[in-house]
Amino acid sequence: MEKVKKTKKRKNKLYYKNNAALYVMMLPGVIALLANNYLPMGGILLAFKDYNYTKGFWGSKWVGMENFKYLFNSDQAMIITRNTLLYNLVFITVSVTIALGLAIALGEIRNQKIAKIYQSIFFLPYFLSWVVVSYLVFSLLSVDMGMINNVLKSFGMAPINWYTEPKFWPWILVTVNTWKWTGYDSIIYLAAIIGIDKTYYEAAAVDGATRWQQIKHITIPSIMPVITILTLLKVGRIFYGDFGLFWNIPKNMGILYNVTNVIDTYVYRALTQSGDIGMAAASGLYQAVVGLVLILTANKIVKMIDPEQALM
Repeated sequence: MEKVKKTKKRKNKLYYKNNAALYVMMLPGVIALLANNYLPMGGILLAFKDYNYTKGFWGSKWVGMENFKYLFNSDQAMIITRNTLLYNLVFITVSVTIALGLAIALGEIRNQKIAKIYQSIFFLPYFLSWVVVSYLVFSLLSVDMGMINNVLKSFGMAPINWYTEPKFWPWILVTVNTWKWTGYDSIIYLAAIIGIDKTYYEAAAVDGATRWQQIKHITIPSIMPVITILTLLKVGRIFYGDFGLFWNIPKNMGILYNVTNVIDTYVYRALTQSGDIGMAAASGLYQAVVGLVLILTANKIVKMIDPEQALM
């Protein structure tokens, strides 16, 4: 027994000795992770305090759940929660469907130069900031000079004041979000598709399978783990609204708040108007906890259906 323990200790020492360089290389990343992701978690306490700038973090009064009451007692609480959830559900559904279809289409292009050109075109919007995108959208929707209104005028139709018509904005926001993020997601799916063993397709072709049958029975099942992981990660952030999208694109128009206001923009406005850091921290904690619960629940459901596809 003692010989076995000594042997294990020697193996462990030898393992760490042989991989010492790898651990040293990993150290900066670990330090950055602790500094950026774990040390700031002490700020969670702000969610339970009435923060006072003069008294500081430790001197501020402990108020328990009062900040959460302020958040949920607002007449906007139901609206911002509804908007955040519904928009993200639509974003997830649309982005997964279109990105997957786009990745499969790109994978079918045999000319590599043309394929790379298309990939670059679809990936480009991901690198544009929401400020730039907001001006692009404004150039389309402007009442006087917008391209869409100019087209409507050419057909003898009255121009539309898009920034005062709430009914159009769910469609506009979904379209803009899809345009910006679909290329990024499709590249991830495309990388997974490229990694599929080509012999599967060759065998299917010999058996007489059509291209659609190959996609349905080989491509999609093979990349299902990637689809599951990306979807679960998106579900984990379902209570987070993309601040740049909901703040910059509607130009902060008050008449559109009922359809463009989400938790993040509501908290930002409340923070800039009242300076209530405690309420902002409470909102962030609420989003994080709900997001964690949702991702664990979604992962549990996936695990019950197919354990191999689960994230953990």
